[in-house]
Amino acid sequence: MPQSLPTDPTHFSAEIDTGLDVETDVTVDPRATGSAPAGAEILLELVDDEGVTIGTGEKLWAHQQPGRLHRAFSVFLFDRQGRLLLQRRALGKYHSPGVWSNTCCGHPYPDEPPFVAAARRTAEELGVAPALLCEAGTVRYDLPDEASGLIEREWNHLFVGLVTAPVEPDPEEVDDFAFVTAQELRELRAERPFSVWFETVFEAALPGIREIAGRDW
Repeated sequence: MPQSLPTDPTHFSAEIDTGLDVETDVTVDPRATGSAPAGAEILLELVDDEGVTIGTGEKLWAHQQPGRLHRAFSVFLFDRQGRLLLQRRALGKYHSPGVWSNTCCGHPYPDEPPFVAAARRTAEELGVAPALLCEAGTVRYDLPDEASGLIEREWNHLFVGLVTAPVEPDPEEVDDFAFVTAQELRELRAERPFSVWFETVFEAALPGIREIAGRDW
């Protein structure tokens, strides 16, 4: 990809009056694995139309038609040059394998705060803990995935932040990764498939992204 243009690193200051809820104490061990044991049932938090937890449901069941509204998170991390860290999902994943998507996305375990889940899962998938992580709102959507026949009915907590350490992805989770500028992202989206949820979460997170990474986005 073409060399990225530098951006002003002061965009990463946590003291900018952004309206974002800034969290700086990200202490997840990048090599820690908090995932459930192999073969164990993975439960998600089911929520109502206001995002209030109403119970739990098995992960695959919640994604099968007609779908069950559940809690999720999406992370967008940037380097010091204001480039977005993308990942291409591993080919072995049951949902949306081999497509490009945002830095990290997933589901909190029952009773796990979304912020904690976002930091944990980023470390599990990419081998790096965010240096800065900010809440950037929520978005609800119902998005069917024609390729898999599954559906994303999610109440998604959005996070934006900064990554400063080398990325060491888990090959079982991540097939490839790239740091891209806004222009490079547009070119990549025109050439390659992206996850069905990417456009929705990206547009919803864009105000927070611009506060963190600059107005070029």
